[in-house]
Amino acid sequence: MSRATVLACLVSSSVLALTVAAASPAQAAGVDYVALGDSYSSGVGAPGQSGLCLRSNYSYAAQWATRNSPATFQFLACSGAETDDVLDSQVPAMKSGADLVSITIGGNDAGFAPTVLTCLTSSDATCTAKVNEGKAYVANTLPGKLNATYTAIRNKAPGAKVVVLSYPNIFDTSAALCEMSMTKRKAINSGAQTLDDMIKARATAFGFTFADVRGNFTGHGVCAARPYLNGLTIIPPQNSYHPNANGYTLGYLPALTSAVS
Repeated sequence: MSRATVLACLVSSSVLALTVAAASPAQAAGVDYVALGDSYSSGVGAPGQSGLCLRSNYSYAAQWATRNSPATFQFLACSGAETDDVLDSQVPAMKSGADLVSITIGGNDAGFAPTVLTCLTSSDATCTAKVNEGKAYVANTLPGKLNATYTAIRNKAPGAKVVVLSYPNIFDTSAALCEMSMTKRKAINSGAQTLDDMIKARATAFGFTFADVRGNFTGHGVCAARPYLNGLTIIPPQNSYHPNANGYTLGYLPALTSAVS
């Protein structure tokens, strides 16, 4: 498969630890759990993706459900989802009165895939400009999108604990050699920080729990010695710049577990 095909697919898709702490199955036995969101919640980047939404049992949501045996588990997260997709498709499918809801959303709205594509194929200056374009969207348009999404979740599940998880910084910036220049890596990470800060602000305003995964991914970005994220991936191309199995197990799952405990 050519590099161009891989990048086109990227745009269109937008050793595991055994000691991760978790709530006991008894504590979760009566919990109705719903996993909403985009590819970072569906499990893209990990083995075993299936269906149009590319859901994987290695996703943090599926792993939490397996470890904790909730009363019900609705896995509604879907690769490529934007806030409008959560509003139009995922929230309406939610079981009314859910007790626990988790979500990652906003990255596709802010242009994650087109930004990465631009940075892979263009100059440092063009990459930085594209990241700044995304930052402007996050500052001016995304807050309203998140507000509408969070309102819909609260209305559908008024008594639920809602956990909004962050995105990681994609790139390691200590490695001298990488598939992107240092300028591009820092620009993309800066864009991720801006996005996460806005998501945290809006989630907190709604009384939701913000679960920050960035600390868990520190030292494990793309090009690190032990990355928790995939770099540019040929087969399957949608795995590019998404967490690998370790990323979900050691990065995302502990953050959800801590937020729920």
